[in-house]
Amino acid sequence: MTREESIMFYKAHARRLFNTSLRIIRNSGEAEEIMQDTILKFISADVVPKDPAQVALWLNRTCIRKSIDAARRKKREKLFLDEYAADASEYDSDPHLEFSGTAAGVTEVRKAIDELPDNYRIIMNLTLLEGLDYEEIAGITGEREGTIRTQFSRGKAKLAEILKRQGHDRL
Repeated sequence: MTREESIMFYKAHARRLFNTSLRIIRNSGEAEEIMQDTILKFISADVVPKDPAQVALWLNRTCIRKSIDAARRKKREKLFLDEYAADASEYDSDPHLEFSGTAAGVTEVRKAIDELPDNYRIIMNLTLLEGLDYEEIAGITGEREGTIRTQFSRGKAKLAEILKRQGHDRL
């Protein structure tokens, strides 16, 4: 791939990959790094699929895997730090968040998804925002499809609880 082709490729895929990673990892710096690593891995690969749909699929799956791995590492680091930190209030969500009206909009739903525990949040993001089905998510995460269905169902129930607590009686 020439330099110009690499730049065009980067511009074509960077935003989508960044947003995908950001929804999982919730840190823009890490999301940007994952996006760049994903694109670099593809550009430096010996075998390059020619079909644009296959390229997009490969990039998306690789970005999701890298993001999930980073989220797991981040969780392990947080657990380690929590053993030694007396005050973990910086990780708490803002309890003063209020939304008006009774129907939850996209912004409110996304914010509510961010409040979910990591396992539910990742599944909800991949299903609702990335449009992946249970089988694809199972393949990416290494979990059984039944586990993904259960986590989605439980995540949906928790999401409804959060939205109800915020004053939304319907989506």
